Amino acid sequence: MSGRILAFQIRRSTVKLLACSLLFFFIATSPASAQTDPRSPGVRQGEQATAQAEKDIPPPIQPHPHLDLAKLRQDADDLARIAQTIPLDVMSIQRGLLPKDMIDKLRQIEKLSKHLRDQIKP
Repeated sequence: MSGRILAFQIRRSTVKLLACSLLFFFIATSPASAQTDPRSPGVRQGEQATAQAEKDIPPPIQPHPHLDLAKLRQDADDLARIAQTIPLDVMSIQRGLLPKDMIDKLRQIEKLSKHLRDQIKP
């Protein structure tokens, strides 16, 4: 019976040793012990100041190319004029008639809207 007790105590001490070893390993490699920064405080402060200064600088303003406002207004007026005819064409379709120029009008609307969008895009 004393052999069983001895074996039990050996296993118990081995488990304790293993648990203590693991605990020591995790404490030694924890992030709290790895907080040392090899750079000097002055270098760290300089990097922080540079990073803050870069955040404070506004992005450069992109100059708009010269807009031809007369052409822009003319395109907008053309777009509005053509778009106003589409509801009448749809009513014709409801009556069974397909206006032959409706597809061309829709293409022209797409072309004018794309052109206007490109002109005013920042």
